[in-house]
Amino acid sequence: MPSADPIPTPVPVTESLPTHPDRLRVNRSPKAFGSGAYSLVDLPAGAVFASITGTSPGRKAYTSVQTGRDTHIELNSDLVYCNHSCAPSLVFDMARMEVRVGDDKPLKVGDALTFFYPSSEWEMDQPFQCTCGASECRGWISGAKTMSADELDGYWLNGHIAELLNERK
Repeated sequence: MPSADPIPTPVPVTESLPTHPDRLRVNRSPKAFGSGAYSLVDLPAGAVFASITGTSPGRKAYTSVQTGRDTHIELNSDLVYCNHSCAPSLVFDMARMEVRVGDDKPLKVGDALTFFYPSSEWEMDQPFQCTCGASECRGWISGAKTMSADELDGYWLNGHIAELLNERK
């Protein structure tokens, strides 16, 4: 009997179909999780880098982004190559469906495009040991659920993460 699964399989992002060719370049690596995105533009702190469009509903997965308490999306774009950093260059604002430059510093051509995964992820599908090298590196990244208020202090957080943290108190 065919599955009645309402969530489609993510559309793979291909080299031949960049979705943001004026904004970012993707450096692909044969190494697992070694690919990354880099800025092609200079933008001031707080500026909109890109709108999040063309998404599809998803499940908690290493390729998805959490949009609410129990909802995830697949980006279906080259934004999926924006990696984690504990000193992120971007904010993924899931309420506004936009990616913005962080409020603390401008974005320069060539900068790695990164965001702080616990800002959108309550519980990661695939936790990992962070190797971002930032002085404020948080080490083991498994989502906001396992982080203390002190560890999250100073980071921009999506509304659903802030709500879940308040409920945890």
